[in-house]
Amino acid sequence: MAARPSWNGHLRLSLVACPVSLFPATTSAHDVRFHLINPETGNRIRTKTFDADGEEVERKDLVRGFEIEKDEYILLTDDEIKSVRLESTRSIDIERFVDAAEIDRIFWNDPYYLVPDGKAGVDAFVVIRTAMESAGKVALARVVMGTRERIVAIEPREVGMLLTTLRTHDEVRASDELFEDIPNRKADAGMIEIAERIIAQKQGSFEPSEFTDRYEEALRALIASKRDGDGGGTKSAPPREDNVIDLMEALRRSLEGSSDKPAKRVAAKAKPAAKAKPAPKKTPPKAPPKKAPPRKRAASR
Repeated sequence: MAARPSWNGHLRLSLVACPVSLFPATTSAHDVRFHLINPETGNRIRTKTFDADGEEVERKDLVRGFEIEKDEYILLTDDEIKSVRLESTRSIDIERFVDAAEIDRIFWNDPYYLVPDGKAGVDAFVVIRTAMESAGKVALARVVMGTRERIVAIEPREVGMLLTTLRTHDEVRASDELFEDIPNRKADAGMIEIAERIIAQKQGSFEPSEFTDRYEEALRALIASKRDGDGGGTKSAPPREDNVIDLMEALRRSLEGSSDKPAKRVAAKAKPAAKAKPAPKKTPPKAPPKKAPPRKRAASR
């Protein structure tokens, strides 16, 4: 079944425009979903809508209301809401270009694939994408999705483009209140050096396929076991509750306990082994030199 676009309209760069469609770049189709079931009957629970007086109402008959006082609302119909639609409801007008590094990662939100809508706009789409690729910048624009106007960042991706909605300044909480109690002091240099070596041991590349939702996998295993009649499934180990008292000792154990061989090779390139473990290099064995002379005299006779 072909994917359905989330939005249709036009992409505009000054006087150049082309029809485009937006498709979500992520999916929740593989998520484990549950329904509420009455265990006595096995029937699924159905939700009904009631007003404050207990009268059942149909959802199709309801309108939207904005509360201005306690239990006092301004009512708006769908037609009234549509009457204030902005131009960005049906178009994505590129307003400026910025470096991607200028956009703090906390503002990035949901990604969408931006593709031409029909063959008629392909040439204009390719022109805009190629020009953006040459500029090496991220385009900022606005688009109405649902009932909200969103700031979006657009960037070339392969032969298409990637559009990512951005959070507004009001949507991002300030960190001052949460960070103010964290002491601003220097950590022990020796501990930092060990922590840096642990980081070097664990260096690697990002492989998305290696990261899975282990909780969801456990849920699927539980469901499968009950379906097959096992009844219980497998029980995961409880979370660790380490009581770390000696931070330096914990760091040393972490460094010694690493078993990632490829990571150790990376660490060896970052720091010579002589610097990592100086003690064995400086302490030569004493027993062999004392026994060597007698063996040589015996050979000469």
